[in-house]
Amino acid sequence: GPLAIEFSQTVDLEDVKNTNPLLREGGRFAPVDCTALQKVAIIIPFRNRFEHLKYWLFYLHPILQRQQLDYGVYIINQHGEDTFNRAKLLNVGFMEALKEYDYNCFVFSDVDLIPMDDRNIYRCYSQPRHLAVSMDKFGFRLPYNQYFGGISALSREQHEKINGFPNDYWGWGGEDDDIYNRIIFKGMKISRPSGGIGKCRMIRHNRDKNNAPNPQRFNRISKTRQTMEHDGLNSLKYTVLEVKKYPLYTFIDVDIGGPGRPPSR
Repeated sequence: GPLAIEFSQTVDLEDVKNTNPLLREGGRFAPVDCTALQKVAIIIPFRNRFEHLKYWLFYLHPILQRQQLDYGVYIINQHGEDTFNRAKLLNVGFMEALKEYDYNCFVFSDVDLIPMDDRNIYRCYSQPRHLAVSMDKFGFRLPYNQYFGGISALSREQHEKINGFPNDYWGWGGEDDDIYNRIIFKGMKISRPSGGIGKCRMIRHNRDKNNAPNPQRFNRISKTRQTMEHDGLNSLKYTVLEVKKYPLYTFIDVDIGGPGRPPSR
């Protein structure tokens, strides 16, 4: 049911580890007394947000275990100081998680969003699922009907059907609208929980310095139908610099390049 979510207390990851004894290395869990229906990889695009990550791990691990998911948590860290690229990091997470386990469901979540009701199940549905339906930052309303940002879930088949996410949205904004277009253009539609169950709280913060609003975003969104066939999983280039397994998550440090700069070899 509804949960009390607040961000005033300090979180010690050692305590989080001790209160979640069933977690395996790398932030993996599977229920012991049943077989989960789906294998869920939770992919979080990341840079310089360790305080937020601590809250996410503190709140989400107990929720995900109550939901009896077979899941793993993957933090995809954009190395360096280039402009942030959320959607490309999510594509990287999809590819890298599949190297570890035969996941069939992918939940893509921003690190600063915490669900306020544990009935908002982090799993996949027959249609792409939008989980962050009513955020406190938008007055607990959907900002617009096509909104697909914050937290979403796509099965492996759904993600591959739309050629993944666009790799070319550098800076803040637009990529989730491009993803919405891809879903519609491939004959699918968005599924959502009710506004009450889909409530989320956002950890307040200032926008990162290398994540300014993308001035090209409106132009790019208008061209999704042309670009989606050749911009996505089939054009993804990146270099994994390091994979570290922590008790509560798997950390993947990756060079994804920058605007006009390919990744290092």
